[in-house]
Amino acid sequence: MSDAALIDLKETIRSIPDYPKTGIIFRDISTLIANGPAFRQAVRQLAEPFLDQKIDKIVGIEARGFIFGGAVADLLGVGFVPIRKQGKLPGAVVGQDYELEYGVDRIELHKDAIAPGERVLLLDDLIATGGTASAGVDLLAHVGAQLVATAFVIDLPDLKGADLLRGKGVMVHSLVAFEGL
Repeated sequence: MSDAALIDLKETIRSIPDYPKTGIIFRDISTLIANGPAFRQAVRQLAEPFLDQKIDKIVGIEARGFIFGGAVADLLGVGFVPIRKQGKLPGAVVGQDYELEYGVDRIELHKDAIAPGERVLLLDDLIATGGTASAGVDLLAHVGAQLVATAFVIDLPDLKGADLLRGKGVMVHSLVAFEGL
């Protein structure tokens, strides 16, 4: 893509104040994905750093990671593997617990979805505190995947999620950043 033709993706993302609670600004990607040219550009920019790398599978985190992950997998010509919340996948699964503000949650993937040594790209729409993405990194390590990188449309750098992943030695690729909460 030529620089002259680039869309400012940040401008296509709706900001909703005080959602889900007062003081939070929700970054809504539904406006980006409803804009065909912006969605296409986002998918290509997510994939671009990995076009010349061997990637075996794209792993997308429920649920918005499925939207971008499936499209990036198609662009790269590789398979797509969903990471879902506990109890959403049929058959044999492996899971990873992670801490929430008030408790514990669990993500899972099919036990046979990734063979040991397969090179994967972990993808989601947004990185905030990094709890879910970090659990995804741990889950992929547990099944023997070789994590090439993580990729996100949005980074909320003040919440330090990308820093958490980098602290684990994981490459983080994001398209736009929104400062503040």
